[in-house]
Amino acid sequence: MTETNRSTSVPVQGTSWQTQPAPTAWVGWIAFAGTMMLLLGTFHVIQGLVALFQQEYYLVGANGLTVKLDYTQWGWTHVILGVLILSAGIGLIAGQMWARVVAVIFAFASAIVNIGFIAAYAVWSTIMIAIDVLVIWAVTVHGSEMKSVDA
Repeated sequence: MTETNRSTSVPVQGTSWQTQPAPTAWVGWIAFAGTMMLLLGTFHVIQGLVALFQQEYYLVGANGLTVKLDYTQWGWTHVILGVLILSAGIGLIAGQMWARVVAVIFAFASAIVNIGFIAAYAVWSTIMIAIDVLVIWAVTVHGSEMKSVDA
């Protein structure tokens, strides 16, 4: 099956009409990235609340963590990062340009935080790192196609 070359005409300031390529089905990856960021932000908040209120849940004590912080500090780090990721996910779903840039920055920060927290709960942190990578990939590879949707 071959993909057809579609285009749309849009007005450009100071000129008449200009032809731009129409967005492809890959724009759906941006919606996917936004949804994954909502999920990722929720996971961070849950992980942070568990670290704040039920520290014995994790597999190692605070001394066994990769980065030597107590679970209260890790908890607040996860809660704050989770809220920021949630808001960027909402912006990404809304098609905001700032959200594409912020999504990559926060997904990168999330991956780094989860690498530091991996000793506490390896499976959970690994899943979150995988979601981070998917978000970064979707936004960086297919984010430019949203420009023609936003216009």
